[in-house]
Amino acid sequence: MKRNTFIILSLLMVTMLMTACHSNEQNYREAYEKAVERRQTGIGAETYAKIEAERQRYTTVIDGDSVRLVYVNANVAIDSTDVAKPYNVVVATFTQRINAKSYRDRLRQECGFKDSYVLFGGSEKQYYVIVQGFDTNVEAAAMLRDLDKKVCLKILEPLPWILRKL
Repeated sequence: MKRNTFIILSLLMVTMLMTACHSNEQNYREAYEKAVERRQTGIGAETYAKIEAERQRYTTVIDGDSVRLVYVNANVAIDSTDVAKPYNVVVATFTQRINAKSYRDRLRQECGFKDSYVLFGGSEKQYYVIVQGFDTNVEAAAMLRDLDKKVCLKILEPLPWILRKL
């Protein structure tokens, strides 16, 4: 009797485990949408769109090209041997150091940008992955112009921009 009860309970447990909730694309989509809603709480869709447009707008004209030039108080974050130039072409931003370091390492190994580095700072406390630094804004704008042809990785910024290090 005990053996039959044990077998029945075991089968019941196995059945429950096999039919339990599993992660799928729909679950991830719902979680993502909830996170986006939470981030936008308190502001409407129109206001959020204006904030994003302002964040990505072109701010300066250099050699006839409109570029986004942002002044940020930032310092070299990962390798103290790296030297930051005043004008830096940003191709990715991260909140976690390990992600920024990984992307920088890929730029160095896969694309041949041996001088790429990571800056940390700004009001948002971000890690900025710099593909290359320059002494003048004209050189940085020229790099920005042909960036998609020079960088072999997917550029993670929607619009790459120039960071002016303070």
